[in-house]
Amino acid sequence: MRFKNLASGSTGNATVVEAGQGSDCRRLLVDCGLGIRQLEARLAQAGLLVSELHGIFITHEHSDHIGCALSLSARHHVPVWMSEGTWLALGQPDLGDCLRLARDQQVIDFGSMSLHPFTVPHDAREPLQLRCEDGQSRLGLLTDLGHITPHVLAQLAGCQALYLEANHDAEMLSRSRYPAFLKRRISGPWGHLENQASAQALAQLKHPALRHVVAAHLSEQNNQASLVRQTLAQALDWPEEAIGIASPTLGSDWYSL
Repeated sequence: MRFKNLASGSTGNATVVEAGQGSDCRRLLVDCGLGIRQLEARLAQAGLLVSELHGIFITHEHSDHIGCALSLSARHHVPVWMSEGTWLALGQPDLGDCLRLARDQQVIDFGSMSLHPFTVPHDAREPLQLRCEDGQSRLGLLTDLGHITPHVLAQLAGCQALYLEANHDAEMLSRSRYPAFLKRRISGPWGHLENQASAQALAQLKHPALRHVVAAHLSEQNNQASLVRQTLAQALDWPEEAIGIASPTLGSDWYSL
């Protein structure tokens, strides 16, 4: 199994997860928060085509995660998984037989990998994040949540790779020019994870087989990659260069498990 982020941040989010080989290979796009031309260009940079996607998993209804998902599904007949709450929040779009409703801890058979959705605290209708398994390895994808819960930690235990939100530095956010209501929303229990909270989660999820950590959804105004690397590396007792960063424009490298 391997994964690559295509875009991460408030301007758009999309990550490809791939498992299996040859005719058994399956590729899942987790979130699709880009325009169709952007998505095609980012996939091309990753050596892929839209037609090579076998499914889309939408974590929640916010625009930087939905993007072109509905039109892409209609054009290429790609199945889309989302929670019923997300579907309702989007206005119950007619996806025909491409609509798949996902639920907390209800395993999805995706061929060469299994998908394990789980609920998170975020200001959306019914947000779900995801763990992917191929029988040998586990990948955890966790963004867009205001705080870490015991349920989240349980779902991500034993992962060999983690794609983890480190949205903002608390001090930078407090000193920013953001209006007070937006600061409260971002830093609140239904908003986004700040660096120290992400580090505390990592400290609890650390185990000898954890190989990759990629920091995601960094705020361009209220965070810095150097701060994220320093904070997360300290929690793991890793060198700072071992922490990957997912960029809004460049995404990330491919990471193999």
